[in-house]
Amino acid sequence: MAKKFLYFIAICIVIFLIGRIGYEMFQEELAEIALVPTSEFTPTAPMEANAYQDPALWYSRPGIGINDPARWQPAYSTDRGLLPSPAEPPVPKHAVFFIHPTSYLSRDNWNAPIGDEEAERIARIYVRGMASPFNAASEIWAPRYRQATMGAFLTDAPEAEQALGAAYDDVLEAWRYFLDSVDADTPIVLAGHSQGSLHLLRLLREEVKNSPVADRLVAAYVIGWPISVEHDVPELGIAACATPAQTGCIVSWSSFAEPADPSSVIETYANSVGFNGKPRGDSRILCTNPLTGIFGGDAPASSNLGTLVPDDSMSNGELVPGAVPARCDERGLLLIGDPPEMGSYVLPGNNYHVYDIPLFWANTKADVARRVDAMQSAGETAN
Repeated sequence: MAKKFLYFIAICIVIFLIGRIGYEMFQEELAEIALVPTSEFTPTAPMEANAYQDPALWYSRPGIGINDPARWQPAYSTDRGLLPSPAEPPVPKHAVFFIHPTSYLSRDNWNAPIGDEEAERIARIYVRGMASPFNAASEIWAPRYRQATMGAFLTDAPEAEQALGAAYDDVLEAWRYFLDSVDADTPIVLAGHSQGSLHLLRLLREEVKNSPVADRLVAAYVIGWPISVEHDVPELGIAACATPAQTGCIVSWSSFAEPADPSSVIETYANSVGFNGKPRGDSRILCTNPLTGIFGGDAPASSNLGTLVPDDSMSNGELVPGAVPARCDERGLLLIGDPPEMGSYVLPGNNYHVYDIPLFWANTKADVARRVDAMQSAGETAN
């Protein structure tokens, strides 16, 4: 499903190596050469029992303190310069489990070794920019895991599926430790992006569906991965979020500026098989409008509370209100108007995949708070 979907780093590499003309002619082949491992898949040894007791296996978790990247709070850009974020009302107690996207780019292994310096440097940047909208939570947990390498998304070789399965095994162990660690009555928010969302979808199907955890689920933010409304959502055990205050539901979007050319993503999606075993074909992709919190529809840029515009290093940035509109089109893609200046990692076809969450940073934060408040209010009414 994901072939052609995650090769923005390959774009940078091959442009540097051979120049733009050659890249335009052979971009898919070059991306595969640059990033797909040629070695056989070597099964990863399972994590030791209770391995995730080790704080070193978490980018974010209670007790890390000021070095926790998910606790970062960007400043707002205003006419008077950068100002701290305004004080916000407290949000009821809840815990977040966040799965970061692909940060391992090497073709040396099918799965990232724990401790790979470059992969972990990039992962911390992702957690800082993508998990920080969830930082009103009383607890944020974001595990290190032996993720599948970027090249696993550029090939149909069986090793790619094996690598993704091995990565999920780590996520599952981290999830079990997370559940053992948070109070049994604490509401839970699940969140992920890209490869993280792929693992999150499996977690929903195999661990959350029809379990007691489902009753504690505030929402699942499964961002940057196409989900079929017809062939996938019914198999997840939770509905798409239809209202801004609905709980126990799923939120998802994939961002494109206009003019959008999503042909590579749509082709791959159409040729894939849904969770119900049927081809996804031209079925509609789940699109939650992040500016309204509802399924479908459109909203003007004035509804955008703050886009996180990164600096060149991608490790810092500022919030710019009113920067980007949002409209779900008939295919289920999220269109954001004219291409905004966000950085160098825009994919072909005006695909803003890397920026799915930063584009709507402040609205995502507000969305979580609203749904947590709604869950608490429902609980108080029931009591």
